[in-house]
Amino acid sequence: RYTEAKMNKIAAEMLRDITKNTVDFIPNFDGEEKEPVVLPSRYPNLLVNGSSGIAVGMATNIPPHNLGEVIDGTIMLIDNPETTILELMTVIKGPDFPTGATIMGKAGIRAAYETGKGR
Repeated sequence: RYTEAKMNKIAAEMLRDITKNTVDFIPNFDGEEKEPVVLPSRYPNLLVNGSSGIAVGMATNIPPHNLGEVIDGTIMLIDNPETTILELMTVIKGPDFPTGATIMGKAGIRAAYETGKGR
């Protein structure tokens, strides 16, 4: 009935700085403990693992990307916040599907990165 869970090594690494006052904490549901307002991730996990879901009148499908490319792209944006999509695409080539895929052309990838919409 009661499931236990433990973070794996990469999850622990991702949240390693949570104890260094990197985010604000608020009381939890019963006020007994504190919980972070947001989780301070060391890398953009949403881009690496992707996500899909449906909300009221909206849907999202974010494809997964290569961890190394996303980290290199993040460093590029930190070093130069004015980086263009084309410049970023020299590092983040496009989605990286764990089951394999053939992506036909880069125009669709660029359009998705620029507008947030793609096919």
